[in-house]
Amino acid sequence: MFTGIVEELGTVESIEDQGDAIRLTVRAGLVLTDAGLGDSIAVNGCCLTVVSHDGELWTADVMQETLDKTSLLGVQPGDRVNLERAVTAEKRLGGHIVQGHVDGVGHVVRRQPSEHWEVVEISLPAGLGRYLVDKGSITVDGVSLTVVEVGESSFTISLIPETLARTTLGHRAPGDRVNLEVDILAKHVEKLLAARLGTLGDRVDNAPSAGAAPHEGEAS
Repeated sequence: MFTGIVEELGTVESIEDQGDAIRLTVRAGLVLTDAGLGDSIAVNGCCLTVVSHDGELWTADVMQETLDKTSLLGVQPGDRVNLERAVTAEKRLGGHIVQGHVDGVGHVVRRQPSEHWEVVEISLPAGLGRYLVDKGSITVDGVSLTVVEVGESSFTISLIPETLARTTLGHRAPGDRVNLEVDILAKHVEKLLAARLGTLGDRVDNAPSAGAAPHEGEAS
């Protein structure tokens, strides 16, 4: 689990094509200070497992399923990537609960700079809009952000100078792909409500109508 607070910008060192997967090697510093084999590190919001590390380099295997559903497909050596270690119990939850499981890939639609922040509009893949609300949480390329406004097929976020300087979002141009993870709590609420409403619906459907004859043994 992560919080969506990016710890550092890493650099893609190399990519080894393995047919149905790639071996991704990233150059980093901070996230490797206590890294061990099998630890989780989020790369642009994708939870990856450390399979080796040496000095300032660490490697992860990225399977085809992940490549098909995230913006890691197409990364090149030299690309900068957002990095975050898995959260520990004593760490402050500065962002929100992030799993590192990408729900879809959006595109930067436009950027609107202002004096102290920048408004960015991002397209919404079909089916994700129902999980977003104004002032709710969204993860974009692994960055925990507050939704400003939700539209029919896009949403907007406001980026402060700190976010612009310390994450890849400061350099994303219109047309660039970004990983999106919606709030997991919204998905749990949806499932629980669906189950609850379905149970209530079954009770209504099976209830005797007002004019129905009483069952045998019931008082008339």
